[in-house]
Amino acid sequence: KDPVFTDVLELDLNNVEPSLAGPRRPQDRVPLTQTALKFDEELAAFKVNGDARYKQIDIKGSNEKLKHGDVVIAAITSCTNTSNPGVMLAAGLLARKARAKGLTVKPWVKTSLAPGSQVVTDYLARAGLQEDLDALGFYLVGYGCTTCIGNSGPLPENISAAVEEGDLVVCSVLSGNRNFEGRVNPHCKANYPASPPLVVAYALAGSMAIDLTTHPLGNGSDGKPVYLKDIWPSSQEIAETIASSLTPDMFRQRYANVFAGPEKWQQIRTAD
Repeated sequence: KDPVFTDVLELDLNNVEPSLAGPRRPQDRVPLTQTALKFDEELAAFKVNGDARYKQIDIKGSNEKLKHGDVVIAAITSCTNTSNPGVMLAAGLLARKARAKGLTVKPWVKTSLAPGSQVVTDYLARAGLQEDLDALGFYLVGYGCTTCIGNSGPLPENISAAVEEGDLVVCSVLSGNRNFEGRVNPHCKANYPASPPLVVAYALAGSMAIDLTTHPLGNGSDGKPVYLKDIWPSSQEIAETIASSLTPDMFRQRYANVFAGPEKWQQIRTAD
């Protein structure tokens, strides 16, 4: 017999759409198709109006300019997202496809990779995807909570100087679950939790003020525009990569001595 429930909910999968959250609270969902529009509305809340919306500040030591909406932090950081091999491998596959197209992360974006488990390192390496993430600047910085709790570290001095000079509303995109203003980084007024592959995508685009569903992420090595749909991995690609790179033995080996710690940790003297 069918179980009897107090309430029965139905979900039409056709209504499910890619989304982020933000810019201040993790419960405020922002559909991917509306991120640029919603950010423009947020600028008014930050009292940025008129011509001030289009202000551009020179980044010292480079030929680049920084403006409202630019993403200055893109972090795949330890959270529920990084416990999901599907989205972690999707981020790696997206990085591989972006690299093949000749895309690079915008120079004002600080990138990092801090998964919650060393098993992530194992399956990314076996799939050959860590090399692709490294090529885009998503180097492994450690394991556990980082950007989500404010451990992103300072922005480069020329970036923070430009933010302060123009009183710019710049953004972070992170695969965490907290984005309260001032928590991620004191220079980031707007913060958006997103899936790991979207973190990589926004690092390539470099701005929250553009619609990634219609605007190119950048130009490839052939000079032609590259769109998100051109590099987004298919469900089949992700499933095949999981099947070929993830095994139960990885978990057994990593967690067999989980409390032992590395050599330097073991050398720390403690009182009895």
